[in-house]
Order: sequence, then C-alpha cells, then structure tokens
Amino acid sequence: MAGKVVKPARTPKPRPETDDFESGQFDSSLATDGSGSLKSAYSQSIAQRRKARRAALQALYEIDTTNHKPGPVLEARQATARLEAEGLAFLRWIISGVVAHKDDMDGLIAQYAPEWPVDQLAVIDRNILRISIFELLNPDSDAPSKVVVNEAVELAKIFGSDSSPRFINGVLGTALKEIAATA
Repeated sequence: MAGKVVKPARTPKPRPETDDFESGQFDSSLATDGSGSLKSAYSQSIAQRRKARRAALQALYEIDTTNHKPGPVLEARQATARLEAEGLAFLRWIISGVVAHKDDMDGLIAQYAPEWPVDQLAVIDRNILRISIFELLNPDSDAPSKVVVNEAVELAKIFGSDSSPRFINGVLGTALKEIAATA
C-alpha cells in the first residue's frame, strides 16, 4: 500500500451545551443560532415563555386534579421552574388568568368542541386548551396566534396522549376561525 495517503482521524470539536430546557439551564454566553452569533434576547424570551407555559400546565393540572389552592401551587412552581423575572411574570399571568376565567374558558371549549363534554376531556387536554384560549383571547397577549397554537400542540405532544396533538390543533383551529369571523 505504498502511495496510498491515509488521512489522520479527525477528532470532532466538543460542542458546548447550548440549551437545556428540561433542567431549566440556559447559558446565553454559549448559545448560538447556527451562524455563530449569540442568540438574541428575543430567543431567550421565547424560551422563558415556553418554560412558563409548561410550568403553568403542570400547575393547572395539579389544581384541577387535587383541588389544591392556586396560591401555594403557584409558589411551588415558581420555586422549581427556574424562570427569570419575565418568565415568572408570564407564569403568574397565565395561571391567574386561567383560574379567574376558568368557567369562561370551559364554555368556549364546549363551543369549539361541542362533541366533547369539557368534564370528560383528559385533564391535560382541557388545561392546554384553557391556557391557549386564554392567551388567544386576552387583549394583553402579544404572542401571535400561530405561536400560541404551535406551543399548545407541542405541550400536547409532550404531556398528552397520542391523539392529543391533533385534537388540540383541531379545537384551536376552530377557535381561530370563530375569532376571526367575529373580529
């Protein structure tokens, strides 16, 4: 094998952990968007809201299934969610809004999914819909409707059953059509 050039084995560069949403760690000094530039504050804000929605779903699930008071549940979530100030404010806004308007949200879910009685929905699906409909209809919300629907579907993929993402997407699609028709 004289004359055959053998390339030396290339060792891959170690890649830093850019984000770990599961553990709540997010090191912006290492985060890049693929082009080598640092992730923007906007991207970090999106990550905080995603974590806050997840924590809100977990808190509302607990409130719904155990009848715990929202205050202590919210305090416990705030302590474990590892959210920054913006994420904590968003978490408090979602939980307080959904708890305060639960009956209104349930009425709208019944309207948008008439063949499914609200009290017979899976607890996860019901709370994902409550969060999303609250966010879609609240005038203080600044998230685009497509983002709200996408985040809801992602929560359904993580926490719901196999059919949850399609169900959530269908109900929220109906909600968006009716919201657009009345606007």
